[in-house]
Amino acid sequence: MKDLNKSEWKAASIKAVLFDMDGVLIDSEPIYFDIERSSFDHFGVPVSEEDHHSFVGVTLESMWEQILDKHRIPFALEQVLTYHKDNVMTILSGHTELTAMPQAERWLSWLKEKQIPVAVASSSPRPLIELIMDKTGLGRYLDVRVSGEEVNHGKPAPDIFLHAAGLLGVEPSSCLVIEDSRNGVIAAKSAGMRCIGLQNPGSGNQDLSLADHRVSSFEELWALKDSLPFAPLSSLT
Repeated sequence: MKDLNKSEWKAASIKAVLFDMDGVLIDSEPIYFDIERSSFDHFGVPVSEEDHHSFVGVTLESMWEQILDKHRIPFALEQVLTYHKDNVMTILSGHTELTAMPQAERWLSWLKEKQIPVAVASSSPRPLIELIMDKTGLGRYLDVRVSGEEVNHGKPAPDIFLHAAGLLGVEPSSCLVIEDSRNGVIAAKSAGMRCIGLQNPGSGNQDLSLADHRVSSFEELWALKDSLPFAPLSSLT
């Protein structure tokens, strides 16, 4: 991990923060794993736990494309995607335990107070992002929301983060990404952004070694805030 006090980390001010959603702002990965398992069972797909964890951070379309290609099951991609998305929306709409990560709202509130633009850049479909942000109340802190389905290539390609930065009007080198998956970290670094990996046991054994720094909670991240080179307010106007 890099020393956050080194000049290379502080070479450019941080003018925007881009968060992944699932497993970062929301502790939803265990819920998704259960829903995905039920979809795998429905279509008779023997997905190993190792393969399952490798899909963290990718779009649903990419996940199912890989599964269909590997297991050669006799279903069309559109068919399994429709079933799975309906399954996810139905279950999460009625889910009562979908909450923000501890201390996540404090971070978002602080960034808003400091006038640091914030985006969610998630591989989840847009309706799911809107549902979760509404249910948790975190949506009021966001300036931009981007779904992996709205770019040509999902994570680990950098497209989603570059698109979010463009919408915010901030150069990639001035963005900080918070990610919990190997695919997300690769995407952030490929976009030329600084990245902090959030080690979340609920997201499986993710290799976050490419991140510039790693933390295990928002409480640890909060302790770093004075070491991070956030831009002064005057540079954001």
